[in-house]
Amino acid sequence: MKNLKIIFIIFLIVIMACLPMVIKKESTTNLLIVILLYVILATSWNILGGYTGQTSLGHAAFFGLGSLATRLLWIKGVHIIPSILVGSLLAVAFALIIGAPAFRLKGVYFAIGTLALAEILNVTVGNLFPQISSLPIKELVAYELLPRYYALLGLAVLIIGVSYLLVHSKVGLGMMAVREEEDAAESLGVSALKHKLIALGVSAFFTGLAGGAFAYYHVGYYYQYPFSPHWSLDMLTMVYIGGQGTIIGPIIGAIFFVALKQYLVLNVGEYHLIIFGVLFIIVVLFLPGGIVSLWGKLRKAISRQNKSNARKIPPP
Repeated sequence: MKNLKIIFIIFLIVIMACLPMVIKKESTTNLLIVILLYVILATSWNILGGYTGQTSLGHAAFFGLGSLATRLLWIKGVHIIPSILVGSLLAVAFALIIGAPAFRLKGVYFAIGTLALAEILNVTVGNLFPQISSLPIKELVAYELLPRYYALLGLAVLIIGVSYLLVHSKVGLGMMAVREEEDAAESLGVSALKHKLIALGVSAFFTGLAGGAFAYYHVGYYYQYPFSPHWSLDMLTMVYIGGQGTIIGPIIGAIFFVALKQYLVLNVGEYHLIIFGVLFIIVVLFLPGGIVSLWGKLRKAISRQNKSNARKIPPP
């Protein structure tokens, strides 16, 4: 089963690497870029929410800080790579500063607390940077879509690889122990706060990288836009739809989310938000393991059917 997942992910990466060469429409490349961005965001959120069990509604803060720092440095002449790294490190610094106080809150209070912190940043950035961020003429003339596509593909591969290594490491096992039963983990010598902070730092770093990639991709946008709470809600929705606490779940959730969102926006307009809300409730109530859990249920059903058929066959 594990090998099948790895093969599927490798196959998907190869397909994504070759698609722009086969389908050369800019609209298709833009759609693929959005999918990759959402894969990165969903996988980043899953490190904290899926493996450690901490439901954050404030990841838009890390996404926005990564985007803000990257954009400001880049348009002032700093190379894009150090600009993105500075943005992601700023996101990590903010995460670690708020982490210890925030983790004193439990359950829904933690979710509301992180949402409140993100909204404070959202309003602050909106007041400090009310103008549109547009690329300088020099960067606008040199703008190309493919380098941005492959940059996002590289980031997606990186975060998926890190998630895989993390899950199979001692630290990852500690995170999952905290998720399953925090008090029991503490009694066995697993520091809940330490593992939560590690998960938060790694999650914030890659969310900040995604923000930097967002700043690199867009020609113009309002500085406040990446701080919007809908980014946090989208991350949570994708992970729950795909399957939290898994490697492949956020990938499937992101692809499904973007494809369905594009279809609904084109066909039902603003009513797509209602449909997504209903879909999220259905998944939480009737498919708590997400789409990936369907495979396990299907295997069990087939196994039961095979055993039942074997009992019906008379002995020779």
